[in-house]
Amino acid sequence: MENNTEVCGTLEKEIYKNKENGFAIFTLKVTAKENITVQGYLPQLHQGENVTLIGKWVFHKKFGRQFEVSESKSQLPSSTSGIQKYLASGLIKGIGPKFAERLVRAFGDKTLEIIDKNPDKLLSINGVGQKKVEAITKAWHDQKEISKVMVFLKDKDISTAFAVKIYKTYGNDSLEIIQENPYKLVEDIWGVGFKSADQLALKLGLEKNAKKRICSGILFCITENISNGHLYIEVEECKEKSLKLLDLEKNPENKLLLKKALHQLYSNDKIKLLSLENETELHFITLPKYYYSEKGIANKIQNLIIKKSNNQFNFNEVYNLAKSKDNRGLELNEDQQKGIIAALQNKVTIITGGPGTGKTTLLKKLLDILDFYKIRFKLAAPTGRASKRMFEGTGRSAETLHRLLEFRPNIMNFARNEQNALELDFLIVDEASMIDVFLMNSVLRAMPENAHLILLGDIDQLPSVGAGNILNDLIESNKVTTIKLTEIFRQAQNSMIIVNAHKVNNGEFPTGSMPGSKKDFFYIKEKDPANIFPTLHKIYNSTLKKHSISLENSIVLTPMNRGTAGSQRINQELQLILNPENSELKETQRFGQIYREGDRVMQIRNNYDKFVFNGDIGQIKQIDNENQVLFINFGNRDLEYDFAELSEIILSYAVSIHKSQGSEFDAVIIPIFMQHFILLQRNLIYTAITRAKKLCILIGEPRAIAMAIKNNKSIKRNTFLKEFLTTDLEAR
Repeated sequence: MENNTEVCGTLEKEIYKNKENGFAIFTLKVTAKENITVQGYLPQLHQGENVTLIGKWVFHKKFGRQFEVSESKSQLPSSTSGIQKYLASGLIKGIGPKFAERLVRAFGDKTLEIIDKNPDKLLSINGVGQKKVEAITKAWHDQKEISKVMVFLKDKDISTAFAVKIYKTYGNDSLEIIQENPYKLVEDIWGVGFKSADQLALKLGLEKNAKKRICSGILFCITENISNGHLYIEVEECKEKSLKLLDLEKNPENKLLLKKALHQLYSNDKIKLLSLENETELHFITLPKYYYSEKGIANKIQNLIIKKSNNQFNFNEVYNLAKSKDNRGLELNEDQQKGIIAALQNKVTIITGGPGTGKTTLLKKLLDILDFYKIRFKLAAPTGRASKRMFEGTGRSAETLHRLLEFRPNIMNFARNEQNALELDFLIVDEASMIDVFLMNSVLRAMPENAHLILLGDIDQLPSVGAGNILNDLIESNKVTTIKLTEIFRQAQNSMIIVNAHKVNNGEFPTGSMPGSKKDFFYIKEKDPANIFPTLHKIYNSTLKKHSISLENSIVLTPMNRGTAGSQRINQELQLILNPENSELKETQRFGQIYREGDRVMQIRNNYDKFVFNGDIGQIKQIDNENQVLFINFGNRDLEYDFAELSEIILSYAVSIHKSQGSEFDAVIIPIFMQHFILLQRNLIYTAITRAKKLCILIGEPRAIAMAIKNNKSIKRNTFLKEFLTTDLEAR
């Protein structure tokens, strides 16, 4: 075995650096005439630094002799050239190559000392103001603290990106929190998984069978189950998954430790237990906030139904208004008329129906009647795109539920609640199938007791991305009046998009065309997922133009993110077609993904500080590599993102079908292959088709599409809203 060797020098040039895991390749200047190539996991090292490296020589087939680093020590550069390279490396936010040159020209070898101890002297440089000095000072301080975190985590296989996230969350308390409770990282830092935190905890010396570790594993299994849409997990399933997760399943004694940990969590009110007293005698657990939210929905629905309305209607008059044809030519069928009567007679009403069945027509007529009686109403939807569609369909003002409820980031809650109820008589919410348990509970908390709630939606679409199955559970409880619209209006019958959506919903394979129908639906038979890329090139370069559809209002919807026909791979290809590399467009690379000015992107988590939410689509307007920020336009707002926040953003030329809920696009391309078989079900295909307004192109294997359409058994979510509405079930 080769002994380790020590080399010293100055990091002359950064050849490669992976900002996620810290792997880097540098040119090291050993003497005035000799440079060597060094490589290794060196997250804390930067161009220009003086370093002592310990490692061994290796031979790379392509690049020849290199020094593989196992340990490193660094010193800040002292020469002017070293300082300039160090600052030009992008290490300090706000200092790029040109500004680094100006700083060194002004302060020479005292530059770093001035930034550290006398930053106000930077004001003497032409064009530098107080704001820039404060930004540089903060970035310098942050970098020093992040380096401390990275040094601490260096031998614990924790990535640079992870260290930066930790510091951004906890600041100067980072090391203390890491050492006290590494599992806190899972709760507090988005994108940090249990395995990373657990690996860190074990390396910090926590015993494998420690109660703290087992309790954290149980809580993670519950939250992991919730991320799949369930509100509860069956106790035995949770035990089994926890033991496997913690690698404790082999020793029978660990089952007793797990049981004790569950009792401790229950005693400390960290979990809630629900027992079904029927033939199954199953027991379920969840986190308290999920139980209280779902139970709260049931209580508030029941209370809303009981309380008398403030509004009195002459129903003979309403019936005549509902069935009469108005000056816009709106004429309702019998089910639509029933929907209007039900909405006015009942405090809570659900109106559901597929595309072309006239939900918008019903809504427009209902709003006319509310105007006639001078009744206050508000329109809202879960997402910005859905509320925009509501406005376009009715010509009436509509807003997102978060805006309606007046979310306040400083308290991380809504301003509207029982003590500050909404000022309205009717609240009408579209795309109600998208509403998760927390949002529905918040809506009901803000409802005046005497007001009416009308939920519009399509029960056959996918359930909400968030946990719960609210709309379906309310319908199945039979406690809420529900009107289902089934008749397809004549003007909608010539659209093959609408015809095929209903065919799929009825378990039938879609058809290409019918006599007299629009040519707005195409099926391209393809067995090999790899062949999708030439097809996409043809669609985007030719087909869309023939149908007068803009590239910006087209999207690929896929069942999953991974795989050849997954959204991640397709996004890479579509970026090449729609926004290729261009010397005039700035770009940055993070998490293996290139982000370029002009790229269409999607927010993938709720960010309440920016007031932008999971599923919102925007466009990158500007990238500032020197200050390590970019600006994304979301509708009428330009939002600033630090490069460290780019894990919240993905390219959105292609997105998962789940992420497309509540949106519509002029053209939708849907690839379906057997590699997606785990997720193939009828409501997935139905939801994708119903996102298309002018053109829908289905590509894929007939067998995969047929399998999906045949599979009408959606994964049943563990929820108890129906039981809370119909029985006296409570947690204990």
